[in-house]
Amino acid sequence: MTDQIRQTRLPSGLTVITERMSRVETVSFGAYVATGTRNERAEENGVSHFLEHMAFKGTTRRNAVQIAEEIENVGGHINAYTAREQTAYYVKLLKEDLPLGIDIIGDILTHSTFSPEEIERERGVILQEIGQSNDTPDDIVFDYFQETAYASQPMGRPTLGTEDLVRNMSRETLMNYMSTHYSTDNMVVAAAGNLDHDAVVKMVERHFADLPQKTLHAAAPSLYTGGDFRREKELDQAHIVLGFPSVGFGDPDYYPAMLLSTLLGGGMSSRLFQEIREKRGLVYSVYSFSAPYMDGGIFGIYAGTGSEEAGELLPVTLDELRKVRDAVTVEELNRARAQLKSSLLMSLESTGSRCEQIARQLQIFGRLIPVSETVEKINAVTPSDICRVATRIFGGAPTLTSLGPISRVLPLQDIRDRLAA
Repeated sequence: MTDQIRQTRLPSGLTVITERMSRVETVSFGAYVATGTRNERAEENGVSHFLEHMAFKGTTRRNAVQIAEEIENVGGHINAYTAREQTAYYVKLLKEDLPLGIDIIGDILTHSTFSPEEIERERGVILQEIGQSNDTPDDIVFDYFQETAYASQPMGRPTLGTEDLVRNMSRETLMNYMSTHYSTDNMVVAAAGNLDHDAVVKMVERHFADLPQKTLHAAAPSLYTGGDFRREKELDQAHIVLGFPSVGFGDPDYYPAMLLSTLLGGGMSSRLFQEIREKRGLVYSVYSFSAPYMDGGIFGIYAGTGSEEAGELLPVTLDELRKVRDAVTVEELNRARAQLKSSLLMSLESTGSRCEQIARQLQIFGRLIPVSETVEKINAVTPSDICRVATRIFGGAPTLTSLGPISRVLPLQDIRDRLAA
């Protein structure tokens, strides 16, 4: 049987997509729900993440211990995550144990019991998780950043929710959210590895039979606002995130923006790392990121620096942003291109990455994108494209978030003025 990608839409509306990888001995299987933090109402912020936790806490057929033991008895791995636009549940197993994985993921998504005792226990766990995030400055600064960039809207709220909301999250809220958002039209089930597509389809049809069938309304548009958030705190380092409105998944500048991020702050050879860390010794950690969403995105730069160095950090960073608008060499673009392509091609060797990738492509683009098409688009980006996209992105309203000993951090207006110069 040759390796191939196959797709089936069940009568229920649920899409099943698989990629056969005959040279491996494992299979990854996952259910990818197109819902996350941006789909939550203000009063239920954190419900997607709470629900992700509760899915493993017991069904009508298994208690929490049995779910963990059944997977680990065969050496498998089960996990989940919550993001702003997606919640995922997945397993990785030896190929002969795939039926068990499909059974368990289907079971937790259709027959979870949400026992009051487990809800209270997991409520405490999530509160500990929030507390840990609050005590980790290079983590919580990104929540402040998101909230400032997308003020007073779902896209700006924390994925974990707030302590008050989690304390008061009811069983009814969890169950209503799941029954509303975990529907056949809002989920893609995917598998990658040494598998048989038709067999996977039959098992999914059986174990996901009780998913509700309903069509959801689209989430409210995300509206980037920008702004300035500063919190003075007694820390050894100032944690700073500077960001700008950027491009979404479907934007023609998606790949130029990814290459810009790689070239500017994506590795040890990047401009920011070389100038800020290697030449000036201002930081231990500095990097850039391009975060696309369904409708728009955000481009950001993070750095952690000392209180004395904080005054120099942003002026040097802004100098680099101005420079990349004006000129990019073929050599550094080729280096960024090689990094991006190698990251893509290396991920193809992982069943987990392939499983997630084919599911997300269907949800985001409505089709599978051949690797050759992606490589072609990366190869087509020119130095002038990078300069143009840098001008586009860094011409937007900035968002600045700073936490720690930040008295020397530039005012937001100075940042605007320097970028306009």
